[in-house]
Amino acid sequence: MYTFDSRIRYSETDSEGKLTLASLINYFQDCSTFHAEDVGLGIAYLKERSLVWVLSSWQIVVERYPELGERVTIGTQPYDLRGFLGYRNFWMLDEKGGYVAKANTLWSLLDTGKGKPSSIPEGMAETYGIGPRLEMEYAPRKIVIPGGGEDREPITVKKHHLDTNHHVNNQQFVDMAMDFLPEGVAVKQLRAEYKKQAFLDDILQPYVAEEEEKVVVSLKDPAGAPYAVVEFSGERSV
Repeated sequence: MYTFDSRIRYSETDSEGKLTLASLINYFQDCSTFHAEDVGLGIAYLKERSLVWVLSSWQIVVERYPELGERVTIGTQPYDLRGFLGYRNFWMLDEKGGYVAKANTLWSLLDTGKGKPSSIPEGMAETYGIGPRLEMEYAPRKIVIPGGGEDREPITVKKHHLDTNHHVNNQQFVDMAMDFLPEGVAVKQLRAEYKKQAFLDDILQPYVAEEEEKVVVSLKDPAGAPYAVVEFSGERSV
């Protein structure tokens, strides 16, 4: 298990002074990055071996969004590493030790030279430390895209969407999809399925389908194949 402590910053909050979903994702992403760097399996280690971890899916369950100034603890724990796949949980705790949010993720280790999956190096599991799976209600990884939706204005990938791997960061896909949420929706669960990488100047065609308590956004290429599919579940306050 790996954890770090933080405090909710003004720059991480919305108009109501609460942590945004995008900032929560960034906390989780930073936590796994810190974990990798602190045990010697970070960006430099992977780059030397022409390897990269690519996120395949998110499931985030939100109990509540903490407010400006709250002190929180962010944690992560790999619970399985096999073949080329990595399974990792995340969580955020408040000062009393209560869960603010829980998450499950699936990652794929890729050989950047060959463009193919790579077996997990010997000793990586031991170095990370494998722990028990977090208690939560696990949803399927695959997201069904409902019919009856509509296409929205295309999005062009810009430099600020990219990360150190030079493709669109997973959180940026979610941020794009969130722009299509109706007003007044409080997201209680996020599911995201990542199909393929998007690069600078790629064109993403959003397809948005709304159901009673769910909004699904598919960010597609011009031929209709999805880069990422994001599902938001929650309650409408207005």
